[in-house]
Amino acid sequence: MKLKRAIAAIVLASAFAAPVAAGTFEDAVDANARGDYAKALRLIRPLANDGDAAAQFNLGLMYFTGHGVQPDDAAAALWFRKAAEQGYVFAQSNLGVLYRDGRGVPRDYAEAATWIRKAADQGDAVAQFLLGDQYAKGEGVSQDYAEAMIWFRKAAEQDHPVAKLYLGVMYAEGRGVPQDYVRAYMWFSLSAAQGEQRAVKTLGMAERKMTPAQIAEAQKLARDWKPATQPSPR
Repeated sequence: MKLKRAIAAIVLASAFAAPVAAGTFEDAVDANARGDYAKALRLIRPLANDGDAAAQFNLGLMYFTGHGVQPDDAAAALWFRKAAEQGYVFAQSNLGVLYRDGRGVPRDYAEAATWIRKAADQGDAVAQFLLGDQYAKGEGVSQDYAEAMIWFRKAAEQDHPVAKLYLGVMYAEGRGVPQDYVRAYMWFSLSAAQGEQRAVKTLGMAERKMTPAQIAEAQKLARDWKPATQPSPR
């Protein structure tokens, strides 16, 4: 079982964020939900120009997805940055991913880690997973499996399915923690229960290295596990 990149494509918060003000923003959210992107754009842009961080984030999403405008990664990065600099957590995470993947900005793993860390420190589960992934791979930070485990665990405690898969891999391979197939099986089982197909495969691989007593123990741990916190809506 080798730790591989879980994110082949960009991972972004991709739905309109909850409105921060009644009226115009809510109308834009409704228009977006109906697929009336032209109206959503018309309503969102003035708010973004006036410095509203949620509007700036959502305008960045529109540029990234091409909803109401021509797709433009550079424009998406610009608006994500404006919101991120105001501390808007999803914009910080998205900007970090753009730097990681070289979308609209030059690829820069260190800059990616900087922005992803800001979002992770605010408790965003996706950012916590992404930061763990950077530590596991040594991208933009010094490779540190123990630190990767810390961030994978934070994300897993918010019920992030791929973070659970990665925790299982780390336990199975003894990276950052002593090798422990019981814990590996537990995390693979929890990830698989959320529909993560790679976890189904790794679950079988772990099982072949375990005794029936170990499997029973791992299954009980999985049944008893509960997320520590609820993830932020994305």
